[in-house]
Amino acid sequence: MEKILEEVNVFLKEYEVATNSHVFDNVRPLITEDAVYWFSDGTHVGIKEIEDAFTKTFNKIQDEVYTIKDVKWISLGSNSAVCIYKFYWRGTVDGKPKEGNGRGTNVLRKLNEKWMMAHEHLSLV
Repeated sequence: MEKILEEVNVFLKEYEVATNSHVFDNVRPLITEDAVYWFSDGTHVGIKEIEDAFTKTFNKIQDEVYTIKDVKWISLGSNSAVCIYKFYWRGTVDGKPKEGNGRGTNVLRKLNEKWMMAHEHLSLV
């Protein structure tokens, strides 16, 4: 289990770094083609809808910094893992500084020896 825990923690950090690049091409390889994302603006199914949602956010929040904290792995297996966490963001919206936070749930699947995001659910607090 220690090896799996290390792998999924490394994956989650890579995902956070890729998200903060504000370039979806850096995030895409970390998400399954059939992933389902639940955001406050709706449900996004499949990589194209998820890309559109990310791009919309990247365009709306300039210089965003997204941070994942207090991660708790509630299920760990050789091919799947589930975590809950708190997220924080700050950036510029319409020329003004803004920030927010919420809760997240991620479901990871291991495909071809690589961890990937299969589901993300973010909700505001």
